[in-house]
Amino acid sequence: MPGFVDRAEELKGKGVDEIACVAVNDAFVLQAWAQQSGAEDKVTMLSDGNGDFSKSLGLTMDASKFGMGTRGQRWSAIVDDGVVRELNVEEPGAFSVSSAEFLLNQL
Repeated sequence: MPGFVDRAEELKGKGVDEIACVAVNDAFVLQAWAQQSGAEDKVTMLSDGNGDFSKSLGLTMDASKFGMGTRGQRWSAIVDDGVVRELNVEEPGAFSVSSAEFLLNQL
């Protein structure tokens, strides 16, 4: 998420109205994450506490062997008036197609 915080103005300059982060975690953790990372007022943090949204998208992963249960995969998307124009799903352990830089190139 740091790339999105650092590049929020650049993204908005390319026409992005809202930058959102969805995580399978509770709202309290997301609030602390936003405060710690400087994301407040730049990134809307959306709690998917039970993972229902991530499950409905087919974007969950089993992290039980790490003691974390079901989590959401890392992904990014460009959504235009409710229509997904680009969906970028990361390979396990990777951080490239979900980056701010990757999305900037897609805009």
